[in-house]
Amino acid sequence: MRFSGFLSSAVTVILFVGCFMAVPEVVTAKHGGGVTRHYKFSIRMKNITRLCRSKSIVTVNGKFPGPRVVAREGDRLVVKVVNHVPNNISIHWHGIRQLRSGWADGPAYITQCPIQTGQSYVYNFTITGQRGTLFWHAHFSWMRATVYGPLIILPRRNESYPFIKPYKEVPILFGEWFNADTEAVINQSLQTGAGPNVSDAYTLNGLPGPLYNCSG
Repeated sequence: MRFSGFLSSAVTVILFVGCFMAVPEVVTAKHGGGVTRHYKFSIRMKNITRLCRSKSIVTVNGKFPGPRVVAREGDRLVVKVVNHVPNNISIHWHGIRQLRSGWADGPAYITQCPIQTGQSYVYNFTITGQRGTLFWHAHFSWMRATVYGPLIILPRRNESYPFIKPYKEVPILFGEWFNADTEAVINQSLQTGAGPNVSDAYTLNGLPGPLYNCSG
């Protein structure tokens, strides 16, 4: 099992076991031993129910957690992000070595201006010298609490991982669920100087465990 990292708000981690083959939305022409893989992220509000409470959250393509991004080492990823929500947003590709593509890293106000409402931005970068499981997440305020998903980098074709091929693998994303609006939680913390209120549940792939009251 490999732990890919942590988010300050959602504490999202991915565990990945095995050899999962998935097909992205579009695969285009080959280049330099890899291919260009196209994805489209539509940032939209969606009503989600957890702990028997419904609230409108920011999602990618209406999914919580967001869609799986799959590529091979040496591939180029082209991800068009279209913002349909009132908040600004940016996407960070957690753990990706942005070699000569720092503008695609995603931290708002650091490597890019955030994507404003009604605007779009295309992330374009090549995965060089990496394989394994990482994750992507929003990098603006606390929207990463709901905007995140797995980023799976397979070996080049005819190459393998340095271990025996397992029977199956399943990505697992650890996160947190807040009944309150997460932007209100962080804003209250910033105003008072105290730590943010704790979450109402920990989640596995966006779902609270059975030990919580009303975990459906």
